[in-house]
Amino acid sequence: MNSRLDRKLANIRAGKYTRSDFIIADAKDSDVGAGVTATGFDWSGESPRRRSRQEFLAQIEEIIKQDIVDIMLVSQSNLELLQERGAFVGSEIKPAIRANLESMCWGGVRHGKYTQAASRPFRDANIARVMANYPTTGTNLGLYSASFCNDLEADTRTLEAFAAFRAEAAKYGFKYFYEVFNPGIDIGLGNDELGEFINDNIIKSLASVPRADRPLFLKMPFNGPRALEELVTFDSELVVGVLGGGAGTTRDTFELVYQAERYGARLALFGRKINLAEAPLGLLFLMRQVADGTVEPEEAVRAYHGELQRHGLRPARPLEDDRKITEEVLKPAAKLKAV
Repeated sequence: MNSRLDRKLANIRAGKYTRSDFIIADAKDSDVGAGVTATGFDWSGESPRRRSRQEFLAQIEEIIKQDIVDIMLVSQSNLELLQERGAFVGSEIKPAIRANLESMCWGGVRHGKYTQAASRPFRDANIARVMANYPTTGTNLGLYSASFCNDLEADTRTLEAFAAFRAEAAKYGFKYFYEVFNPGIDIGLGNDELGEFINDNIIKSLASVPRADRPLFLKMPFNGPRALEELVTFDSELVVGVLGGGAGTTRDTFELVYQAERYGARLALFGRKINLAEAPLGLLFLMRQVADGTVEPEEAVRAYHGELQRHGLRPARPLEDDRKITEEVLKPAAKLKAV
């Protein structure tokens, strides 16, 4: 059975995109880059309490039942547990696994120093096993990530690892989407230069990849409207999506969805922005409305706080603070919109 993702991607590629085709993905793969801190918080008590793994899985099941997201990205081990519980039975949400994770994303390991050096590719997901009983269990979709840091040795290593992954994915008929991070270390580039650097490395890293081995879509940081529009207009065959980055304010979350869609992205794949929210289901409901164009970002923040109040949940920050845009890359376009 085709998933909702398949139908939306078909519409986008056929030039029939409408805002209802904007894809929302929930990145619940945080355990791959962290440990105990990966599960987020339960906000229902007097103070936030960190969820157990079992509570984390229950939260994922609630989001699947809500049926708003189009992709649920999890670790391979958590996919196994979710499928044992029948979480995806009858659902049009596409499960996907984290197929690798660069060392720059291991910042969730407490007391770790991994993010202080140029990122190294690392992969421990087992494609053969996740495909063994597909489509009954497992999945045929995963996320492969890479980062480039303007270092010849490190970037060559990254490209070689990407080529090895593509060869194994082709062997098993495994599909993937391709995430390119901003460098985890300072490489001396301003924001505009960084956007150009990332765009060029995305195009360069896919230049020798035949259509059969290309990603279904891209996931990348939002480096501002100009960088996003440049990539989107360069190649109409690329379906471009944005990642969420840090948790930020609730306004940051809705503003990123709004600006991403406005400047040509067709997908938002958020992790911490959803996982660390006081009411993830309420946040997702409003993300969908912002993507559809029925609610403006600031109005969505007010509606979200109303939802918290109705459920007796204490907000992480006062409404006035939560209405503020704190992510610098979002501020210029938001100011233009306000004029």
